[in-house]
Formats: sequence, structure tokens, C-alpha cells
Amino acid sequence: MCPVWVIPMAHPKGRPKKEDVLHRKRSAITHLRRISSPSVPQPAIRARGVAKLAVRADGSRSRLSGLHQSGALKCLFPRTRGGAVEAVLINTSGGVTGGDHFTTEARIEPNANLTLTTQTCERAYRALPGAPGRVETKITVADKARLNWVPQETILFQQCDLARDLHITLAKGASALVVEPLIFGRRAMGETLTQAALRDRITVTRGGAPVYMDRITMQGDLERQLDRPGVAAGARALASLIYIAPDAEARLASIRSLLPPTAGASLIGDDLLVTRVLATDGYELRQSLIPLLTLLMPDGLPRCWTL
Repeated sequence: MCPVWVIPMAHPKGRPKKEDVLHRKRSAITHLRRISSPSVPQPAIRARGVAKLAVRADGSRSRLSGLHQSGALKCLFPRTRGGAVEAVLINTSGGVTGGDHFTTEARIEPNANLTLTTQTCERAYRALPGAPGRVETKITVADKARLNWVPQETILFQQCDLARDLHITLAKGASALVVEPLIFGRRAMGETLTQAALRDRITVTRGGAPVYMDRITMQGDLERQLDRPGVAAGARALASLIYIAPDAEARLASIRSLLPPTAGASLIGDDLLVTRVLATDGYELRQSLIPLLTLLMPDGLPRCWTL
């Protein structure tokens, strides 16, 4: 960083002579003194992004009723075939690295329908020690409203440090489809994760009480941990899918028929269905996820998933 300089200016009493003024100007330009040192470490510039939106019902369709976006997080609203509002989140910084902080907040009013997705796969890049990249998402869903939280995959890279927190608050009569896919290095690209950190939290509450809580904490050699039979048995991609709706029990048999041998689905409540999918890589994970999401989304999968 370039040093900052100050030019001392004379403040004589009375009106100076012309030749004195010229002399002082020459002295001021040629005699400089340093007031800051380039050796002082300067904080790195980090990405910040905030997106807040609200959706309301308007007859059989849903409409955007509020929007705030700032920093490196933006929203696009493509046209849809159904009555839901579709919001596509875009991280203009190109990924998440150490010290970055992204916040998304959404409110879905009664009888409204919102689908939230991402333009492409999110990427968690190398971070300096003690400086994780943070991604926080808070969504509130009112009575008789519907949420589809269907971001595309998050790809973890070597030496990344990612801390994510997804908190969904449902009213008693609300419905939700939630999916979180993760890729631990792209196997086809020869990427490995021998030094990385991940802290991932998903919390879903309904009527003020928790109905689903999931925590993933991994640090160090993630390759070695994923190879353990009780963890992932060598898989390098996984997805958690939560479906909360009155027809959850009726969907169980159809969902199980679409799952590979490395996945499972359980009904853990009258209207709460949870599925976990393990896959060799991201391509294989999509082969399982897309049929599941197509089945559970009445208005269809967001187009950005198929581009």
C-alpha cells in the first residue's frame, strides 16, 4: 500500500510578498514527511452481502412485497409457470473465502409461495486460519404458506473454512421443502480435501418448537473422515432433504422408489419426511436429486438447475 504524505503549509501573519509565497510553495512540494508507514499490516478486503425479501399472496399468485439487497448478494426474479415467486440468489464475488459474510432473510406471508435457489453452485475457497467464511440464512413461513429452499450444490475446496447456518421458522400450518447438497471436492478434477473445515447447521422450528436439527462438523483431513464406513463409506457428495407437508406420508413410497442404494428416507413425524443421499460425485448426486425435487415441487424445478 502506498504511504500517505502531508504537505506542511505556512500560515504567516499579514500579507506575504509574492516572492515569499513562491518560495514556500517550492518548499512545501519538495519537503515531505511521512505520517503512515507502509509496513503497518492493512486488513484484507472481504466480501459482504445482504439480501432481504418478502412475499405476499395476491389471489392465486404470489407477489414480491419487499426487497433489499446490498454488497455482493443480489436477487433475480425469472418468470415462472406457476403461481410462486422464484428468487435466484447471486453471489457476485464468485465464491466464499475467509472473512466473507453473506446474509439472506426471507418472509413468506399467509397463503404465499416462494422458491429460493442459487444461480449456480456456490464455492468455498481457501481461507486463512481463524477466518471462516460465514453464510447465514433465516426464513419465516406464515400459516398456509409454502417454502421451497432449493440451492444448488456447495463445492468445498482445499483449505476452505465454511460456517453455514440455515434457520427456518414455520407456522403450524406452513409447508416447506428444504434441500442442502454438498460436494467435497470435484473428483473428476482430481481435487482432494486433506485440509478443510466445515460447520453446517440446519434448524427447522414449527409453532415455536424444534422439529428438525442437523449438525455437520468436520475439520482436518476430510478425505480420511469420509472414507470411514460409518460416515460416508468413500462418498464425496451428499444431500439432506426435508419435506414438511400434509402429504408427507403419502409421498414416502414414491420417494423411496427413486432412491439409490446409498440413500434412505424416513418419516419422523406425521407430516415430516427426511431423506439423506450419498453419492460418489456431484454428477451422481444430481441424478438422484433432480427426480426427487421434480416430484415434490408442483410448479417444477427452477430452470437454473437444468442449464
